[in-house]
Amino acid sequence: MTTIKTPKKLIEVALPLDAINTAAAREKSIRHGHPSTLHLWWARRPLAAARAVIFAQMVNDPGYQQGGGFRYGVNKEKAEIERERLFKIIEDLVLWENTNNEEVLGRARAEIVRSWRETCELNKAHPQAAELFNPDKLPGFHDPFAGGGALPLEAQRLGLESFASDLNPVAVMINKAMIEIPPKFPGRAPVGPKLASDKQGKLSEDWSGARGLAEDVRRYGAWMRDEAQKRIGHLYPQIEVTSEVVVERPDLKPLLGQKLTVIAWLWARTVRSPNPALSHVEVPLASTFVLSSKTGRDAYVQPVVNSDSYRFTVQVGTPPESAKGGTKLARGANFRCLLSESPIEPNYIKTEGSAGRMGVRLMAIVAEGTRGRVYLAPTAEHEACAHEAKPEWKPETSLPDDPRNFWTIPYGLKTYGELFTPRQLVALTTFSDLVADAIEKCWQDALAAGLPDDGLGLDAGGNGATAYAEAVGVYLAFALDKVVDRGSSLGRWDPTPTQSGIINTFSRQALPMTWDFAESNPLGDASGNYVSATELVAKALLASSPKVKGLAQQADASTQSISARKLVSTDPPYYDNIGYADLSDFFYVWLRKSLKPIFPNLYATLAVPKAEELVATPYRHGGKTEAESFFLDGMTRAMHNLAEQAHPAFPVTIYYAFKQSESQDEAGTSSTGWETFLDAVLRAGFAITGTWPMRTELGNRMISSGTNALASSIVLVCRKRLPDAPTVSRREFLRELNSVLPEALLDMTRGGVNSPVAPVDLSQAIIGPGMAIFSQYADVLEADGTPMRVKVALQLINRFFAEDDFDHDTQFCLHWFEGTGWASGKYGEAEVLARAKGTSVGGLVDGGVVDSSSGNLRLLKWAELPRAWSPETDSRVSVWEALHHLIRALNQDGESVAGSLLARMPAQAEPTRALAYRLYTLCERKGWAEEARAYNELVTAWSGIEQASTDAGIKGSQTQLDI
Repeated sequence: MTTIKTPKKLIEVALPLDAINTAAAREKSIRHGHPSTLHLWWARRPLAAARAVIFAQMVNDPGYQQGGGFRYGVNKEKAEIERERLFKIIEDLVLWENTNNEEVLGRARAEIVRSWRETCELNKAHPQAAELFNPDKLPGFHDPFAGGGALPLEAQRLGLESFASDLNPVAVMINKAMIEIPPKFPGRAPVGPKLASDKQGKLSEDWSGARGLAEDVRRYGAWMRDEAQKRIGHLYPQIEVTSEVVVERPDLKPLLGQKLTVIAWLWARTVRSPNPALSHVEVPLASTFVLSSKTGRDAYVQPVVNSDSYRFTVQVGTPPESAKGGTKLARGANFRCLLSESPIEPNYIKTEGSAGRMGVRLMAIVAEGTRGRVYLAPTAEHEACAHEAKPEWKPETSLPDDPRNFWTIPYGLKTYGELFTPRQLVALTTFSDLVADAIEKCWQDALAAGLPDDGLGLDAGGNGATAYAEAVGVYLAFALDKVVDRGSSLGRWDPTPTQSGIINTFSRQALPMTWDFAESNPLGDASGNYVSATELVAKALLASSPKVKGLAQQADASTQSISARKLVSTDPPYYDNIGYADLSDFFYVWLRKSLKPIFPNLYATLAVPKAEELVATPYRHGGKTEAESFFLDGMTRAMHNLAEQAHPAFPVTIYYAFKQSESQDEAGTSSTGWETFLDAVLRAGFAITGTWPMRTELGNRMISSGTNALASSIVLVCRKRLPDAPTVSRREFLRELNSVLPEALLDMTRGGVNSPVAPVDLSQAIIGPGMAIFSQYADVLEADGTPMRVKVALQLINRFFAEDDFDHDTQFCLHWFEGTGWASGKYGEAEVLARAKGTSVGGLVDGGVVDSSSGNLRLLKWAELPRAWSPETDSRVSVWEALHHLIRALNQDGESVAGSLLARMPAQAEPTRALAYRLYTLCERKGWAEEARAYNELVTAWSGIEQASTDAGIKGSQTQLDI
């Protein structure tokens, strides 16, 4: 059979990592208009990273071999210039401002088409050329674990017909909303009546793309709010500032007589007092009484106890210490009785909750005043108003018995419906019913506006008036899910100076138990209201790319055939990190109520399918070992399916997030999830041709708040392994590792054809070239003839960082630091280690790196080193000493002085930088955040230091050698 010619793609050779990571990190701070605000999803990939990866996955590297030569003959310099041109396209492509910039996107699409036609030309004689290599039609794109939809959306933006599939109906619906629905209605003007609040008098409107659809979401969302006000407005009354209120709160006198719109009602759960004498009283379980800690606007709840009763008042001013902890005694469900101070223990609360005896008590009301928020004491009217709500429906789906992520079950909250108060349920069901009414109204308005109607809905592939009205309904249902997220009894009030209002239910990837919670006003204008939710959905819709069609459908990744002859990039589940199916039931039960008439097959089940979900969930599979086996077997089948189906002209890219230092033993560092996933990829028949760490944390520092910030994900670049791949021995594998990894490490730290890899990412990035060696073979055999495990291969790659290749003094300092840090150790132990490393304690003291006295020895910190140190007059300058003097100079005097110092010891430049990386990696693995910061900051500033050293006249520097 004729071999398919597959030029190396750019992603297999080089990437401008810094530009991608900077854009991805910045994107995390963008909320309004970002597609992620369309609907919540967990662990969504940044658009910048997705766009860059797909582009580099499709574009040929300029140095690819063609007929024995390169695109530019043997001129590697021209190939490098061309590579830099492609880098510039990526650097422009990843900027948030260019998300829909047609000039930038046009350049990227042109490069994709150019590379595709080159590949088609190479394979025009192949027997399957007509099927696989049509130069006039780009291959389609498929993501079989589509999740939040970032990858399919960006493939569509780059001009590819985009296909998304997922087992989870919520994920499928998100992808339909992002890539399938907008291309059905491009350029359509809105059909709903214009909002009275909008500016009048415009002669023309720009309804290009999805603008018209987004505008109708706004218009019908406002209509729904008005209708809801008519139906349930009595349940959400305003609060009047009466003279009685002013007596207790003179500061409210300017508001006397005014009726204020309520922003939130703040409740505390209650249980009967465990004190037998007070067992008839329900006492509050409040984690805090602080309402606002913003300077000048401080407020707090002040309980007033009267024998066997109590009431809540609100005070302004700095909260006392007693208010900060509420009635909490310790972490978890440990409280005190407000009346008797008796401890209320977790088991007691669980017993009360399970028996249905946990109640709620209104603690405070937050209202909107003329000059900002006003905090008011609760009133009997408002408490009674909440209790008079009688829901006619609530979701009865049971919560999963997963103690790791679902913490409400022991306290009696066992179904999704029980996570909402009666008033919340009434509001949510009212809005859910109004989605259907809005669809009907939109359909009538569409017909009146002259839209033709083919009678087919969205599920049947229609694009007339019926389908358009249903499309508007989908986004209105998404807006309701935003209200659901901030409208449960698990949403907390944020008292911090940021004053962000109600913290949403999913502030983390779990459903925790909350003791005091904030109930939003969905009819108002503050956090958790429906109109603002529709505005956010409408803005997110504008970031869609409706020029190329897309299709989203429900499918199992291990059996689907959608990937056939398509480019594949995917972001599969991360072992046991997130239970997507369990978590998404929270939204599914509400989406199902609104959208089942439109998508009856997608919402056929009462809950999200879970048995086949590829997550290693111990509680579902009978234990940790069984869960790991389930994940490995299922992921292997899914990856094998991709290896067999994906278009052979392109590598497959797979995102994976992991924590490298999950466990350690004598053999080295390992990570169960990472090992299991890699094992599945290799078992499936893939060879790894590249790995790229993609960072998405905010800010420029690698360490924040005293913890190590790891690369959020790594992208594996995979090709199908050759069927005749050879088998090698462990010795041969090690020999190849030792040959390849030093050069790979140098390329990563110096940059080479790529941006330099940050220290925080280095231990992950080096896995790429290491696993590329391991995965190219059918097997690497151990001495006893058994195949080497992925875990062992990873440990051997990790161990590469521990090799000693510095001067003897530095070797000593490295090992001493690893074992002792900056603390003192015994002189005798130091003498033994020094002898083993070819140095002596006396020599180390003379070298200015240690202090030895009273039978002890310790390393000198950089701040202890003399400012007047001169490398020219020091006869024993070790790399360790040079590094810490540079850190001292950088911290005390800045880059310029550090550069001048580096210029005076040119031979130490490269080893010093390498040692900084090595020490950062060591500190990161040990969790020494403060120590790691100094090394990371030096590496981060290195380019500036090196430039300053050049300006100061450094001789023999790497910079000059490169020139």
